[in-house]
Amino acid sequence: MLARIKSFAERHPRLAAWIVLATGMVIILVIAARNVGLLWNQWLFLILATIGLAGLCVWIISWEPDDEETDQQPTQKS
Repeated sequence: MLARIKSFAERHPRLAAWIVLATGMVIILVIAARNVGLLWNQWLFLILATIGLAGLCVWIISWEPDDEETDQQPTQKS
Protein backbone atom coordinates (compact mmCIF):
# COMPACT_ATOMS: atom_id res chain seq x y z
CA MET A 1 0.00 0.00 0.00
CA LEU A 2 2.80 2.40 0.90
CA ALA A 3 4.60 1.60 -2.34
CA ARG A 4 1.47 2.50 -4.33
CA ILE A 5 1.21 5.84 -2.53
CA LYS A 6 4.90 6.54 -3.17
CA SER A 7 4.62 5.70 -6.87
CA PHE A 8 1.51 7.90 -7.17
CA ALA A 9 3.39 10.79 -5.52
CA GLU A 10 6.32 10.31 -7.90
CA ARG A 11 4.05 10.28 -10.96
CA HIS A 12 1.86 13.20 -9.82
CA PRO A 13 3.86 15.35 -7.38
CA ARG A 14 1.62 18.43 -7.50
CA LEU A 15 -1.57 16.47 -7.07
CA ALA A 16 -0.05 14.56 -4.16
CA ALA A 17 1.09 17.81 -2.56
CA TRP A 18 -2.40 19.25 -3.05
CA ILE A 19 -4.01 16.24 -1.37
CA VAL A 20 -1.63 16.30 1.59
CA LEU A 21 -1.83 20.07 2.07
CA ALA A 22 -5.63 20.14 1.71
CA THR A 23 -6.03 17.31 4.21
CA GLY A 24 -3.89 19.08 6.78
CA MET A 25 -5.62 22.41 6.23
CA VAL A 26 -9.11 20.87 6.55
CA ILE A 27 -8.10 19.12 9.77
CA ILE A 28 -6.85 22.41 11.20
CA LEU A 29 -10.03 24.16 10.05
CA VAL A 30 -12.27 21.59 11.72
CA ILE A 31 -10.29 21.71 14.97
CA ALA A 32 -10.25 25.52 15.04
CA ALA A 33 -13.93 26.03 14.16
CA ARG A 34 -15.58 23.05 15.83
CA ASN A 35 -17.23 25.13 18.60
CA VAL A 36 -18.33 28.03 16.40
CA GLY A 37 -21.77 26.63 15.60
CA LEU A 38 -21.64 26.71 11.81
CA LEU A 39 -24.42 25.26 9.69
CA TRP A 40 -23.76 22.30 7.36
CA ASN A 41 -23.71 24.50 4.26
CA GLN A 42 -21.23 26.89 5.90
CA TRP A 43 -18.98 23.93 6.76
CA LEU A 44 -19.25 22.70 3.19
CA PHE A 45 -18.29 26.08 1.74
CA LEU A 46 -15.39 26.53 4.15
CA ILE A 47 -14.03 23.05 3.41
CA LEU A 48 -14.34 23.56 -0.37
CA ALA A 49 -12.68 26.98 -0.11
CA THR A 50 -9.87 25.47 1.96
CA ILE A 51 -9.30 22.73 -0.61
CA GLY A 52 -9.23 25.34 -3.38
CA LEU A 53 -6.79 27.47 -1.38
CA ALA A 54 -4.50 24.47 -0.92
CA GLY A 55 -4.55 23.89 -4.68
CA LEU A 56 -3.76 27.53 -5.30
CA CYS A 57 -0.83 27.36 -2.87
CA VAL A 58 0.61 24.30 -4.63
CA TRP A 59 0.16 25.98 -8.01
CA ILE A 60 1.94 29.17 -6.84
CA ILE A 61 4.78 27.15 -5.32
CA SER A 62 5.20 25.38 -8.67
CA TRP A 63 6.10 28.73 -10.24
CA GLU A 64 9.41 28.59 -8.37
CA PRO A 65 12.18 27.59 -10.81
CA ASP A 66 13.89 24.30 -10.11
CA ASP A 67 17.37 24.55 -8.59
CA GLU A 68 18.71 22.07 -11.13
CA GLU A 69 17.69 24.25 -14.06
CA THR A 70 19.34 27.37 -12.64
CA ASP A 71 22.54 25.49 -11.78
CA GLN A 72 22.96 24.31 -15.38
CA GLN A 73 22.87 27.81 -16.84
CA PRO A 74 26.05 29.69 -15.93
CA THR A 75 25.74 33.42 -15.50
CA GLN A 76 28.30 35.53 -17.32
CA LYS A 77 29.06 39.06 -16.29
CA SER A 78 30.33 41.55 -18.84
